[in-house]
Amino acid sequence: MLFLDHSPDLSPIDLEIYKYITSHLDEVVYMRIRELAKETHSSTASILRFCRKFGCEGFSEFKIKLNLYRKSLTEPVTTHAVDETSFTNFIQRSTEAFYQERIQAAAKLLSEKDLVLFIGTGSSNIIAEYGALYFSSIFSMAFHIEDPINHPVNFFNKAMAKNVCVIALSVSGENEAIINYLNHFITNDSSIISITNSEKSPIAALSDVNIPYYISTERIGDSDITSQVPALYTVEYLAKEVQKQKRVEPK
Repeated sequence: MLFLDHSPDLSPIDLEIYKYITSHLDEVVYMRIRELAKETHSSTASILRFCRKFGCEGFSEFKIKLNLYRKSLTEPVTTHAVDETSFTNFIQRSTEAFYQERIQAAAKLLSEKDLVLFIGTGSSNIIAEYGALYFSSIFSMAFHIEDPINHPVNFFNKAMAKNVCVIALSVSGENEAIINYLNHFITNDSSIISITNSEKSPIAALSDVNIPYYISTERIGDSDITSQVPALYTVEYLAKEVQKQKRVEPK
């Protein structure tokens, strides 16, 4: 949101200020605080509270950051060729003990469950949808939660929840919607597997098993364009390992 990489908690007054600023970037960077307060039908105190929510001590600091953000929007976007070495390095790491141990631990956990739920947001949501489809040939019930923010989880009783494993996909591992969603399942003793870019993240910490893939992150402005190839590879790899374990289970 503007120059932040997250969305602060904005009140109705804050939202009106935000809407005005985003539609008048060129003017706001040259305004005085009283002028902005007048244009937004608010007070200087409201403007200062708004600035603090964006990590600024005052309006002057806010304008400096806003101006840098404004200039970044006009900079030409340069595209880079796909770096195949990042993928080959990941594939190499996937053969090492660390990755293999995490895969095996996750596969063992999944082999003991009856229901698998995939969740993600943004581009990770697409991988989650694909994961549910891919896993559906192995599990009788594998589903994709399309909207973790608004999808209720109170329909699971505790006995049922213990047979559920949630597979959470997130590049940053810091998505608040996913974290809140996982907390509901954790309180009901469901198992959590996460596939993230780093194991040093809140979502990884909440998980019974975390599988990090460690690939260079990429951004264009506010958009995260980090490759989802490692996450996709991990989902397919994990599914095949679960299938192997299910084949050798005693009948």
